Amino acid sequence: MISFIQELKARNETLFLFGIVCFVWAVLFLVLTKFSNTQVYNVSAWYKPFKFAFSTFLFAWTMAWYCHYLPDFNIKLFNWSVIILLGFEIVYIAIQAGRGQLSHYNMSTPVYAALYSMMAVAASLVSLYTAYVGLLFFTNNFPTLPHYYVWAIRLGIIIFVIFSFEGFVMGSKLTHTIGGRDGGVGIPLLNWSTKFGDPRIAHFMGMHALQVLPTLSFYLLKNTKAAITMALLYGLLAVFTLVQALQGKPFFK
Repeated sequence: MISFIQELKARNETLFLFGIVCFVWAVLFLVLTKFSNTQVYNVSAWYKPFKFAFSTFLFAWTMAWYCHYLPDFNIKLFNWSVIILLGFEIVYIAIQAGRGQLSHYNMSTPVYAALYSMMAVAASLVSLYTAYVGLLFFTNNFPTLPHYYVWAIRLGIIIFVIFSFEGFVMGSKLTHTIGGRDGGVGIPLLNWSTKFGDPRIAHFMGMHALQVLPTLSFYLLKNTKAAITMALLYGLLAVFTLVQALQGKPFFK
């Protein structure tokens, strides 16, 4: 782990440090779930900023690692795009959590509606930039990397981008619960509904293909066909959870 951290810092110190900041925020938000009585949707208001901060930490470190492989890539522009856009999301979500207010789906005032739209734009821009990174992995050759690993990165990015934009399914409905109201019974920490459909499950699974597929390919599968097959199965599972959610059926009971 120490050698990995040292290598990551050498590859991209900017995103490495941003990832550390996000991790510290995530820990702070998680601690606040135990000491703050502020609630949103019947759970601690601090769970949402915790999840976003931790997810951004993983994204920052993952992309810092992958983008190092790309030749002639403007890494400074990518770094600061990620920091500004995702940093804005985390800060706003945390501010709203502290006030006991919704960040997502909040159309109660013109200001909240505008800020919610700005978050959607920020997330979309990062997803599109990540899609561009994925395109570069298809248009460049990587003779020093295992073929199966490169394919896992490519497919991981594709699934990430698709299910990142799946967030608009929830945004269009202004809810993350299908068949019931937000704030019902959910699993610990993640709070995914155990009574109704919850598109957040597919959103989570698809976006973390970015980490899961390359890791499995590099350390376990070590075969191109196996890596592609795993990506297809993983993507189908994410699609299944989305279809089930849209039918109002819970994935966890």
